[in-house]
Amino acid sequence: VIAESDICCTSSNAVKVIESVDNNKILFTPDKNLALWAKEKTGKEIAIWPGFCPTHHLIKADQISELKKQYPDSEFMAHPECTPEVCALADFVGSTSKMFDYAQSSKAKIIIVGSEMGMLHRLKKENKDKIFLLANKQVVCPNMKKTTLEKIRNSLVDLEPKIIVDEEIRERALASVQKMLEVS
Repeated sequence: VIAESDICCTSSNAVKVIESVDNNKILFTPDKNLALWAKEKTGKEIAIWPGFCPTHHLIKADQISELKKQYPDSEFMAHPECTPEVCALADFVGSTSKMFDYAQSSKAKIIIVGSEMGMLHRLKKENKDKIFLLANKQVVCPNMKKTTLEKIRNSLVDLEPKIIVDEEIRERALASVQKMLEVS
């Protein structure tokens, strides 16, 4: 997909990348929720691809409402790949890195986390005076969990598995990534 794109983005720079595009009409792939959030922030006309992150889709608005009732002084931070209904309930919406920053600057003692459970360790380590609650305890990304220390070690030692990409595709993808980096 990146090789077919004029420019690519991440959740942390999507708004900045979209604002950098001269054209007012943009086709945004692959995450519809990130696209809707970025569209709201930029006001650009965005054709939205119907894909989504299955992990962030596990977080539901009713779960957030229930947690907010149980912890009325809490704040809720959501990843922009959550649904618009979930993001509408958030005190803060931002990428994973921006969620870490928000957690540190927030005055709240209890923060509900609307993202993958793997964030909790670092959040708790960096903010010992705060309590972090998962919006949904089932929010585990199976793709993120495929990477293990053993696999990293083996790939560094053995230089395997090798991934071979056609040179033309590599060059086209690189151009898209370089444009993103120039904007960021």
